[in-house]
Amino acid sequence: MVAEIWNRFEAIEECYEFMLAYAAQGLTSGEGNESGRQLREFLHRAVEALGGLAAHCATAVREEGRPQGNRFTAFLAVLDRDARDSLAVMELVLGQRSITSKLIDNLNASMHLRALLTDVFLLGEVLRTQRATAKLAKS
Repeated sequence: MVAEIWNRFEAIEECYEFMLAYAAQGLTSGEGNESGRQLREFLHRAVEALGGLAAHCATAVREEGRPQGNRFTAFLAVLDRDARDSLAVMELVLGQRSITSKLIDNLNASMHLRALLTDVFLLGEVLRTQRATAKLAKS
């Protein structure tokens, strides 16, 4: 289950990285070009990764036998909210017939998406640190 969490994190991060490059292209339309098609693929993968993200994280941590104190539970509530907010803005963008570089630039600047990315980076580091600490304890 932890591998699935890493895959979800990767899909979100890759989407953001592609969106940065897309925004820099200065495209006035995403219709009929390869970049626009790729952008939609990245956005769809990120949208799939966001669905139930916090619940999957909770399950993965539980399955690994890591303690889930109140602080972790509170953080998962933040992650869930940020994932749902980011999902809403991504779906709004996906619903547009034409996705311009300027639209993606605004999505990249969205506080919702930035909060989600920070959550993902933070939780990723917590999981890596916990795994390293557990390995040291077994040595």
